Amino acid sequence: MDIATARTANNCFRWVRACPQHAILYNSALMQKPIYRKTTQTLAPIYYEPTEIGQYDIYPSFDVGSGKVDIGFAALAATLKPYRRILLDGYGGVLWQALRTQLDEQFAMLGIKAAWTDINIALKASAQVETLVAPFLGGDDPVFGTRFTGHLRDFFETHAVLQLQPDPNADISIVYGCGAALVDWADSALVYVDIPKNEIQFRSRAKCANNLGRVQALDPKPAYKRFYFVDWPVLNAHKAELLARIDIVVDGQHPDDPTFMLGDDLRAALTALSQTCIRVRPWFEPGPWGGQWIKQHIPQLAQDVPNYAWSFEAILPENGLLFRSDGLLFEVSFDCLMHQHYREVLGKAADRFGTEFPIRFDLLDTFEGGNLSVQCHPRPDYIKQHFGENFTQDETYYILDCAADAQVYLGFRDGIQPAAFRAALERSYQEGSPFDVERFVNIEPAHRHDLFLIPNGTLHCSGRNTLVLEISATPYIFTFKMYDWMRMDLDGAPRPLNIARAMDNLYFERQGQRAKDELIAKPNVIARGVDWQLVHLPTHPEHFYDVHRIEFANEFVCETQPQCHVLNLVEGTSILVELQDGVRQRFNFAETFIVPAAVQRYRLINEGNAPTKVIKAFVKDDRDLSDLSDQGAL
Repeated sequence: MDIATARTANNCFRWVRACPQHAILYNSALMQKPIYRKTTQTLAPIYYEPTEIGQYDIYPSFDVGSGKVDIGFAALAATLKPYRRILLDGYGGVLWQALRTQLDEQFAMLGIKAAWTDINIALKASAQVETLVAPFLGGDDPVFGTRFTGHLRDFFETHAVLQLQPDPNADISIVYGCGAALVDWADSALVYVDIPKNEIQFRSRAKCANNLGRVQALDPKPAYKRFYFVDWPVLNAHKAELLARIDIVVDGQHPDDPTFMLGDDLRAALTALSQTCIRVRPWFEPGPWGGQWIKQHIPQLAQDVPNYAWSFEAILPENGLLFRSDGLLFEVSFDCLMHQHYREVLGKAADRFGTEFPIRFDLLDTFEGGNLSVQCHPRPDYIKQHFGENFTQDETYYILDCAADAQVYLGFRDGIQPAAFRAALERSYQEGSPFDVERFVNIEPAHRHDLFLIPNGTLHCSGRNTLVLEISATPYIFTFKMYDWMRMDLDGAPRPLNIARAMDNLYFERQGQRAKDELIAKPNVIARGVDWQLVHLPTHPEHFYDVHRIEFANEFVCETQPQCHVLNLVEGTSILVELQDGVRQRFNFAETFIVPAAVQRYRLINEGNAPTKVIKAFVKDDRDLSDLSDQGAL
């Protein structure tokens, strides 16, 4: 057996220890690694260089200079060698046993005897944990719960944590696992292992990522609900408390070859990022209504999927930030930036939103696919009372591309009454029969660059043959489906409907002519120059954000004044964004990027031969839009 084969075999045994419940496949010549992630999406590369001009980049990264990212367990062990006590904490989804095994092997090669303590021995009993989280899981609701209001320490027995002490006979004593930093060891190094949330979901689907305090992994859908409402809020808060004092941060998505940064280097990189343009790492998911546009236009994505329904362009509770040094990639969650620099990012909106980034951009692809479900989103008081969210899911649909027959379902037809609408929905659900959508729902033709307004409580769905740039408030799972065209999800199971919740939130007065008047943006030019114009696409009074379209042939100058801007190149090949210090960054068609409020002023430069268009969303304030007339002047 050669060295590569032996190493693969050893890694296979590591995975057995990491995911003992997962079946392992072998062939006669070589033991194969078990599937610790279930997805067709490739793991992010360890080494990467940016794509060519005009090509959508699925791994955008921020260059932090040479020597800032290191790789591998040998290098990590060498970095940790000077310490005698280590708190090895991290996010949910880390493959802790595999990490321990490989790091311990490297310590042994350095002649270091390490004593390992799993923080999970101090967890409360499983039944106690279930009692703790049950009020936040929404009972038998398959989708919704309420945001957890406790702390990570609530999952542990205080006396048991206090009893964890360093081993005086070891060279290094290590306590590891989610919550390890709850142990108060003096003069200890704090190491934190982060995991992108898309990877957590892929590992959960392979039952290699468990929820906090659980012995057995849940099925993926209930696991996700528990992640969203319990694990992620509590782990986000814990990470925020630790961020300023972490000594080493490890990117745990590559279990055999983790990359890592020193804490000081990461914090410096986050500071630099708060003063420049940001593009988070997007990720992509198939769906029952998904289309073919994303597959055809982003060929570097996996093609062995039926479709792509979503591109998570900037859904910032789930996206990560990629840093690059000497070609090595290192990823941490976007909320690290918000915990450290939310005021620089949000500017005037910081007092209102704190560390919660307020605006979301994502792509919805229905080209050659199907209609989305007939749906609505909760009113502000409802989402706060029932789900613990601070603001609601007010949306808009910007039509980035579409076929000639594209349409959007928006509001009600004239004269529709709640009782008749609900009765028809429930009859369809109970009998498994079609719902007459066109009898009840207002339908509008869709054209490129239209903006449809979907404030909370509005009946809506995108029709097939559209690529929608969804510009929204950040909450992203609170969709009350009323009718889903009698189709199954990709696993062959019925998609859950939420008729009762929808009826509690719908505004039936948004119908007929009123729907046309209030729910379709009426563009107006608010400033123009020789080869540019600034177009206002007014949003609904319920929307806390506004939308502009910047149309220019050569250059355009923006001022943040100071608000965070979220932008997307909606027409054209590529643009350069130039900051006041002369630094330039390139963004290609359909890419979303963020300009923090601290940037103050930036220049958009068209790299194509034809005029280009950029969409910009930002939090509204009290000033009159007419004072923007000086923007664009060079």
